[in-house]
Amino acid sequence: MTENLNSRNVEQYLIKNPEFLKSYLSKHGAPDITHKDGSHSEPSSPEIKIKRLPNFTSGRINSITTSIFKKYVEGNLERIKKTSKDRNQLLSMSEDEVFMELIRDISTELDVNVLCHKILKNVSILTRSDRGSLFLVRGSKDNRYLVSKLFDVTEVSTISESLHTEETEIIVPFGRGIAGFVAESKDTVNIKDAYEDPRFNKDVDLKTGYRTHSILCMPILNYEGEVIGVAQIINKVTGNHEFTKQDEEVFRKYLIFCGIGITNAQLFELSVQEYKRNQLLLNLARGVFEEQTSLERLIQKVMLDSQDMLKCERCTVYLTEDSTNKGGKNLTGMFAKILKKRFYKLLALAVHQDPHSEDDQVQVKAKPTSTKDVLFSMAFDLHAKDGGNIRIPSAAEVANSRNAEIARHVVLKGTPVNVSEIEIESMFGKVVGFEEDGYKTKNMLCMPIFNNEKKIIGVTQLVNKLNGVPFNENDANIIEAFSIFTGLGIHNCQMYENACRLMAKQTVALEVLSYHATAQQDETDKLVSSEFPTGQEIGLYTFEFNDIPLDELETVKCTITMFTEANLLAEFKIPLEVMCRWTLSVKKNYRPVTYHNWRHAFNVTQTMFTILYTGGLIKKFEGLEVLGLLVACLCHDLDHRGTNNAFQVKVASPLAMLYSTSVMEHHHFDHCIMILNSEGNNIFQSLSPAQYRNVIKMLEHAILSTDLALYFKKRGDFQKLVQSGETEYQDPYKKDLLKAMMMTACDVAAITKPWEIQEKVAQLVANEFFEQGDKERSELGETPMAMMDREKKDELPKMQVGFIDAICLPIYKTLTEQFGGLKPMLDGCLRNKEKWQEQPTQSLHLDEETEPVQSSPTPEQNGISQKPDSKELKRKDLDGQCEKKGSKVTNSKKTQFCILL
Repeated sequence: MTENLNSRNVEQYLIKNPEFLKSYLSKHGAPDITHKDGSHSEPSSPEIKIKRLPNFTSGRINSITTSIFKKYVEGNLERIKKTSKDRNQLLSMSEDEVFMELIRDISTELDVNVLCHKILKNVSILTRSDRGSLFLVRGSKDNRYLVSKLFDVTEVSTISESLHTEETEIIVPFGRGIAGFVAESKDTVNIKDAYEDPRFNKDVDLKTGYRTHSILCMPILNYEGEVIGVAQIINKVTGNHEFTKQDEEVFRKYLIFCGIGITNAQLFELSVQEYKRNQLLLNLARGVFEEQTSLERLIQKVMLDSQDMLKCERCTVYLTEDSTNKGGKNLTGMFAKILKKRFYKLLALAVHQDPHSEDDQVQVKAKPTSTKDVLFSMAFDLHAKDGGNIRIPSAAEVANSRNAEIARHVVLKGTPVNVSEIEIESMFGKVVGFEEDGYKTKNMLCMPIFNNEKKIIGVTQLVNKLNGVPFNENDANIIEAFSIFTGLGIHNCQMYENACRLMAKQTVALEVLSYHATAQQDETDKLVSSEFPTGQEIGLYTFEFNDIPLDELETVKCTITMFTEANLLAEFKIPLEVMCRWTLSVKKNYRPVTYHNWRHAFNVTQTMFTILYTGGLIKKFEGLEVLGLLVACLCHDLDHRGTNNAFQVKVASPLAMLYSTSVMEHHHFDHCIMILNSEGNNIFQSLSPAQYRNVIKMLEHAILSTDLALYFKKRGDFQKLVQSGETEYQDPYKKDLLKAMMMTACDVAAITKPWEIQEKVAQLVANEFFEQGDKERSELGETPMAMMDREKKDELPKMQVGFIDAICLPIYKTLTEQFGGLKPMLDGCLRNKEKWQEQPTQSLHLDEETEPVQSSPTPEQNGISQKPDSKELKRKDLDGQCEKKGSKVTNSKKTQFCILL
C-alpha cells in the first residue's frame, strides 16, 4: 500500500477530499500556516480551493477550545454522557483512583453546578454522610453573602432536585450561622450535635422535618486564598454518627479540587457572559449610530434592548431639561462662541429677530442643590406587558412620579442607585413603593446618562426584575455600558438636529441675503436701456486709464463695455439683462471700505482687459478663459472687510474657522458663486456642463491666485519657465502659472499708473492698513506691524519702495521679458519707484480717520447707509527730496507684504 504513495497521489487525494484536508489542518496545523484572522492558509496550487472555516475569534487560539466556546455560547454544547460510579464502585477504588476520577471530571465539566453536584455526591459516599450542600459567595467586598447553590445533595438525588434557582436560593450573610461563620473565619467546623451549637439555625429542620445531628463544614478557597464558597456535609450514617479526622482530610482534598473547578468554571462562565454582553453592546452601538435622525426612535431602541437584556418589568428614560436643547445651545468650543456672538447676531438681523433673545444665547445654569432644582423635559416609559410600545408620560405625571423622584436624586448626586425593597428604604424620605398608577416597585436600578462633556443629560431607570430578585453588580455594569452608548446616541441625535436647524437658518439667511444682495429690477431695467460708451472713447485700452473722473454708473457701463467688446455676450449667449443685473449685484456686494472696494475691482478688471487686448496676450487664451479671467478680476475681492487674512485668524472669525488657508480669497470665491446662483444672475446659464465646470475651476484658481502667499510660491516656477524660452503655454500647468501671474500683475497694477493716480491709491491702501492696525491695538491689545502702525505713517515712501522691490518689479520684469507689449507697466512701476524715493518722510501726513473718496463708491451708490460723521480723504502735498537708494528685499520683507495683503 505504501509503495503506491507519492506526492502526486497524495495531492490528488487532497484535491478530491477537501473536507479531510480541512479537518487535518484544524487539528494538526502549525501556527505559521494560520492567518492572523484565525483561518488556515490555502494551498498555493490554483486547483485547490478550500472554503475557509467561519472565524469566531481572532488570534492563534487552540481550535478545539474555540469550537467548545462557540458551541457553549450558542447553547449547542453536547455533554459527554458518563456513567456515574455507584457507592460500591467508588468505595472499592483506591484513593489515587478516586482523585484521578475527580480530575477527569474537573477537566471535562464546564458547568459549575454539574461539577459541584458530582463532587458533593462523591464526598457523601466516601465520608458516609447522608447529604451535603454548597453555598457560593456573592456580593461586593464590603457586602458579601452566601447563596445556596446546591442543597441537600444525596447519593441518589439529581441535580434538578438539588439545584436552587435565584427564586429559591437561601441567602446567608457572612458571620451568620455555621456556614456564614466558616465563610468569614475560613476555619473548619466539625460539630457532633448541631442542636447544641448556638450558631445552628433550627428553622430549616422545623420546616422540613429533618433532624440534623452532625455537621462538617469547610471553606472553598481560590488560588489567592479567598473564600469563594462553603461546603458542608450532614449526618454521618455509620459508627457514632460523628465525622472523623479522616473524613475531614478526604473532604479537604476534594474541596481543593472543587475550588479549582469552581474557579475555572466561573471564569469560563464569566467570559461567556462578557462575550454575550459585548455582542449585545455592539448591536446596541450599531443601532445607536444607525439611528441619528430621531431622538424618540433612538430611545425606543435603547429601552427595548435594555429590557430584553436585563429581563425587567419596566424601563424608563428621563431626559433633563438641558439635554433637549433648542437652537443649538450645546455646541461647544471657540467656534461655537464666535458663532453665537457674530453669526447668530447677523442671522437674527437678517430674519428680523432680536439677536439678544433668550433663544439665541447660551445660558449657564447653576448646579442643582436639591431634587427640586432637577427638571426633566421628557420621559419615555416602557412596560413589558405593553408589548414594546413606549409611552411618553405627561409633564404632570413626571412631576408627581415617585420613581422620577429617585431619578432626580441620581441626577443630583451623579451616582448610580441600586435598591431593593424600596418601601423600607429611608434614603428617599417619604417615597413608598407604589406609583400613582398603582404599580408596585420592588427593586430598582438607576444609572445617570452622561454626554461628551461629562454632564448628566438623563437617567436610565430599570424596575423589578422578572425573576423577582434584586439587580446585581453584573446588571449594574451592563446598564452602565448601555448608558454610555445612550449618551453618545443622544448627543449625536442632538448634533444632527442642531445641524438641521442651522441649515434651515442658513437657508433662510441666504434667501434673505440673496434678495438684498441682488440688484433690483428697476436698476437693471435702467441700465439695460442706457447707452454704453465704447472702449476707445473712454480709454479702456490704455495702461494709463484713470477711473477717478467717472461716476459709479459710468464704471458699471464701462464694465459692460469690456465684456461686450470682448465678444463674450455674443459668444456665450449672455442676455444683456442678465449681464447688467449681475454687474450691478457684484458692485452691490463690495463693502464701502477704504481701498478694497468696487473701484479697486473695476480697475483690476480694466487692467486685465488691457493686458489681453493691448498687451497682446489675447492670442494665448480661448474665449472661455477670457470670460473666466474678467469675471475673476471683477469678483476677486467680493465682500472684503478691509482686513487681511492674518487679522481674520487672530480674531478667530467664522471665516477663519471655515477656511484654513487663503481665508479671504476663499470667501471671495464662495461669494462669487453665491451671486451666480442667485436668481437672474447666472451669466453662465448658456454654457454646456463641461464649459460650466471648466469656468468655475478657472474662477477658483484665478481668485485664489491673488493671495500673495501663493504668488511667492509660484513666482520662481514662472521665472524659470520664462528663462527656459517657453512661448506657447499649451500645457495646463504652464497656462495656470501664466494666469496666476497675470492676476497678481492686475491686482497691484495701481503701482504702474501715472504718479497722480498712484499717490492717491497708495494713501488709500495705507489708510486701510492703519485702520486695521488701530483695531489690533484697541481690540486685541497688540502693537501692529510697521506697515499698519499709524504712528509710523511718515514711513510710507520707504514702505512703498520696499513693496515695489519685493512684489511689483519681479513680476513686471518677468512678464515684459516674455511679452513686450506689457513694457508700459514696467516703465510706470520704475517711474513711481523713483517718485517715492524722492518723497521726504517727514512731510507726508495722512488723516487719522479716513474713508474712501472719489475713487470709491458713495454709500448711496452701494445701497448701504453711512454714518454722518464720516470724513473724506484729504489729498496731501507730497514734496521734498529723499535719498535715492535702492531697497534690498529680504525674505522677511516678502513675508511682511504677504501678511499685509
